[in-house]
Amino acid sequence: QVELVESGGSTVQAGESLRLSCKSSARTLRGISMAWFRQAPGKDREFVAQISATDGLGYYSDSVKGRFTISADNAKTTLYLQMDNLRPEDTAVYYCNADYGVHDYWGQGTQVTVFS
Repeated sequence: QVELVESGGSTVQAGESLRLSCKSSARTLRGISMAWFRQAPGKDREFVAQISATDGLGYYSDSVKGRFTISADNAKTTLYLQMDNLRPEDTAVYYCNADYGVHDYWGQGTQVTVFS
């Protein structure tokens, strides 16, 4: 069992930045595919960004590419999402995901609200 705890969500004005954190209870993040998803009111949960377990590179949805950056600190077993130039359409609950293949785990989510 892995526990994921997100933090860093807030209410900000368009154009501002936020950094989300996801602390994992696992001993290491190495070899684990981790990602951020989000869910806006009345919409399905959607993919935002992933950090590859094999090459450590980040992959992004088109809607956030160039504005968001995913990273991981294995020593702290923490996943991050740096969000710059936020837009009102980024308003959502953001969830951290850890994919272990057989099982995947989700955090409880953190709310990001962007007003114009």
